[in-house]
Amino acid sequence: MSLRRQIRDESDFDQLPHNIPISATIADIEEKKGFIDYFRFVIEVKTKGGSKYLIYRRYSEFFNLHQILESKYSPENPEKPGPNTCTLPTLPGKIYIGNKQEIAENRIPELNTYMKRLLGLPTWLLLDEALRMFFYQTDQDSQQRPQALRRLRPPTRKVKTVKPPKKDMFSSPRAEGTVNNQTGIFPESFVKIIKPLPESDSEGEGGGYTYSCLRCFLLTPSGVEARDVCVQEDLTSQPSHKELLARMSDVFKVDDIALNYRDPEGDLIRILDDEDVQLMIKEARGQQGNVKRPVNQFPWELHVTMASDLSVYSSED
Repeated sequence: MSLRRQIRDESDFDQLPHNIPISATIADIEEKKGFIDYFRFVIEVKTKGGSKYLIYRRYSEFFNLHQILESKYSPENPEKPGPNTCTLPTLPGKIYIGNKQEIAENRIPELNTYMKRLLGLPTWLLLDEALRMFFYQTDQDSQQRPQALRRLRPPTRKVKTVKPPKKDMFSSPRAEGTVNNQTGIFPESFVKIIKPLPESDSEGEGGGYTYSCLRCFLLTPSGVEARDVCVQEDLTSQPSHKELLARMSDVFKVDDIALNYRDPEGDLIRILDDEDVQLMIKEARGQQGNVKRPVNQFPWELHVTMASDLSVYSSED
């Protein structure tokens, strides 16, 4: 780089606002359990003015940002000729198969490199609205409480391990289940531990996570299989048709499925889009007082069938 170019770039940088992000590092990953389970990256952002804060972003948000920047500034885009073009860093590609946690962990060094190179591009690109919004700490970001910040902690000495006290029933991980509207503790042989209880009250408000339960059924020629799916979404939340379809496919390990709900007459109604999901929730809430449910269970239920099976629907002769 010539001395004249370097002086110009330094001058441009001095004129940037103090809240412009200049570096970002992934501090940890966190699992988000909802209608679709996913991992998000906890990112520490540093601004030109010296402030630091945390933001929470999914890989899909990285991907969307990259698509926007490519459409605006990539020199290979024939629709956007002009002086404001630059070669963007390479974003790690999408991965469709594999353990979600391992995929997220393996992406950390690649995404760190991507962010470092992205924020090291010409200063005029740092003013791009999409880029600034990606690194901006929203109100939702500021209200989050990180579970841990493993990658920001300095190395520590190995300390002597103290043998933990003998566990009793209340200190061990526990699971509750509901059968015939009665909730109780299941025997250990019937339980698969997905996530142990937190060691402290640092997770969530009031200590621990608050889970909601969604009752769902798989209808096949061989019978009906019932499942209770736990999510962290509030009982008033309305998932999208796409989210529910993906979650049910994962729960029952089947593809080419259709979602349904039962109307007040007991007939199955196929759900085709988000408007149908809204109608299902509205009808379920209207009948909420007629059905006794646990306090943490959604008022609506899902009935999963094969997409090609039309025999489950009532038809007039």
